[in-house]
Amino acid sequence: MRHFDQLEPAVRDVLFHRAPQSFDRDSERAVLAQSLGATLYVPATKEALAGTVRRQAAQGVRSIVIDLEDAISDGSVDRALTSTADSLCELNEDPVDCLVFVRVRRPGHIHSLADHLGPALGVVSGFVLPKFSVAAGAGYLQAVADADEKSEHPVYAMPVIETPQALYRESRDSELAGIRELLHAQGDRVLSIRIGATDLCGLFGIRRDRDLSIYDVGVAADLITQVVNQLGRVDGTGFAVSGPVWEYFADHERILRPQLRQTPFEERHAAGLRRELLSRDLDGLMREILLDRANGLIGKSVIHPRHVAPVHALAVVTHEEYLDALDVLHPASSDGGVRRSEYGNKMNEVRPHRIWAQRTLQRADAFGVARHGISHVDILNAQRETG
Repeated sequence: MRHFDQLEPAVRDVLFHRAPQSFDRDSERAVLAQSLGATLYVPATKEALAGTVRRQAAQGVRSIVIDLEDAISDGSVDRALTSTADSLCELNEDPVDCLVFVRVRRPGHIHSLADHLGPALGVVSGFVLPKFSVAAGAGYLQAVADADEKSEHPVYAMPVIETPQALYRESRDSELAGIRELLHAQGDRVLSIRIGATDLCGLFGIRRDRDLSIYDVGVAADLITQVVNQLGRVDGTGFAVSGPVWEYFADHERILRPQLRQTPFEERHAAGLRRELLSRDLDGLMREILLDRANGLIGKSVIHPRHVAPVHALAVVTHEEYLDALDVLHPASSDGGVRRSEYGNKMNEVRPHRIWAQRTLQRADAFGVARHGISHVDILNAQRETG
């Protein structure tokens, strides 16, 4: 599977200086973590669930979560488990170019699905583990390890940080340190750490407005910083940490100014695309995606198919970023120093920017490098025309 394969080859040739690289569910863990992109959550009770997964995969989604937790009512869990198992068996008969995960409510659901699915367990790339904590984490991780033993492909864990113990200041340090210790014990099975921003905000009765990002909500932004600090380190001890969900997708009356500049759209005769993005609150999502990356997060949880294209478009490495990364990692730069960028608009400091450059090239493998003069507007427009 590969990102942007829903576009015609001729369109990809116009957009990309370096095309995205292929990956599959047996690729290295670091490759898969970078390649998740927009992880789309789908309720397990949705009609024709397998068909929905196939349709979204055909439209460019490369990571889907079948949701047995918050997306469904308490009274529909048994029906949802049956529907999930039946759909996974159906997908096993006709596989899709998409990583499929299941968000469970408790470790027993993992055992139940693994026992019921048999060979169809091979469809499942992993399990999303809600309310992950020191108290509950070991049981979840053991259940994933047991499922991994039964599958012909790797089965990963994606813990969700969203409990009061992690959010409240007096318990946060010890809770995150305990979670880190748990995850290190099963490090090879941890694909990505998710942050349950909606649940975290709910603990304080907060729901962020469409005109604001999660980084404007102090208690949530503070926790994100600490999760990245303790669990997202790039010294070999950390894990990929994913951006929290953006929950809006429809028009509303605005109080603050729209967050997309007109000029890039007008220069590309794409004013209609800008109006469409604004009407669906996607300008707020796009701003938050950029803030996610600035804060060390990789990929994003999404709850609507419209959110996938902006996440993926903004994940494409610009031509300028790519040249800067190559410059920093050039053998001639191995002894440090400062180099003037190829675009002549900045200085690349070799030692401070080295890890950034390595992560940028990893992102380039997953999402490609745009040609000189191609912007996120062009990539969004191409996806819109294809969709």
